Amino acid sequence: MGSLTWEFEHIADFSGELADVAVLAEDDIWAVGAENNGESDARLLHYDGTRWKREPLPEALGAGAYPPLLEEVGEKELWLRPQASEDATALTRWARWDGARWSAVPSPPPGNPGDFEAAAPDDVWALDSERSAQHWDGTRWTTTRLPHSAADLAVVGPDDVWAVGSRSTGPGTDMEGSGEVYTQPASMHWDGTSWKAVETPQARFEEPLPPEPGAGLGQVFALDSGEVRAYGSNSFNHGEVENEPEDEFIRLRRDGSKWVEQQAVPGGCVLRTPVGQEDKGLFLDGNWYVTDDGRCVKIKRHRLPLSTGARKASNQSLWLKEIHRVPGTDEWLGAGHVQVNQSGDPFGAPVVVRLKRGG
Repeated sequence: MGSLTWEFEHIADFSGELADVAVLAEDDIWAVGAENNGESDARLLHYDGTRWKREPLPEALGAGAYPPLLEEVGEKELWLRPQASEDATALTRWARWDGARWSAVPSPPPGNPGDFEAAAPDDVWALDSERSAQHWDGTRWTTTRLPHSAADLAVVGPDDVWAVGSRSTGPGTDMEGSGEVYTQPASMHWDGTSWKAVETPQARFEEPLPPEPGAGLGQVFALDSGEVRAYGSNSFNHGEVENEPEDEFIRLRRDGSKWVEQQAVPGGCVLRTPVGQEDKGLFLDGNWYVTDDGRCVKIKRHRLPLSTGARKASNQSLWLKEIHRVPGTDEWLGAGHVQVNQSGDPFGAPVVVRLKRGG
């Protein structure tokens, strides 16, 4: 594999960031963001194959305190959902894009879901609290109870869903009469009938224990091959004792009927978690890429043009919130912002980027 570079596809004309992007086709791309004007004004941008244009938020969408989130539901449909509203009724007003127009989602999930995973238009999962998940079968939402607190979901296939998080009871959680709980990593599996707790490796510091220790899993990721990976940490309340242990990074993979440690990855990829996959390797957070044969590659980036107000001496960094493959291609788009730090006039430039592969 040659070099990888994020090239600017679009630089928005306001100061702020893009928080999400969704790609239905090369000529149907949506992005949402917020202007840094003290009002958290949501911006909705659309690319129709010719140009980027700001669009009004759909009338069907409920108002939220933060920019709405884009969710790809199948290959031809997009849902736009409000985030964090004090008005409970606003949270039930989701909008749907069918490639031609916006309309209301007839039956959005109840509450204010966290993680949202759509395997197909009739197979959608949403975490609506730490201990319950909603499932959409194309007709109705069904509430399912989780055995432990969950932070993330991954759909492997029909009736094959994983959730990860932490537990506060059971082996490894006792702190020898102190009354405190040492939370432990937890994983759960849905088999089409119910969620079942799955035995998960414990994580504990050596004695003497540091202050307020706790371990858990924060992300689960399903590879196209069907392999499931989970990521988390074993940490504590820093700054209270002199001889502090190092935080521990947890990296597990499912091997048959048990969790095992993942093979170590080299260099800057070691503490990174996956955000996208293709047949050559995995995209990792922080603009890294690990190939299937274990090579760690830093994805390069360009500097902003001077016309944006970014000066030659400025320090610039690219922060992507979301990346997506363009359907039917090996093209990838990302959305986020370039942080420009310079004396007197720092700012964030909202950007959409496209991956360029070198020879």
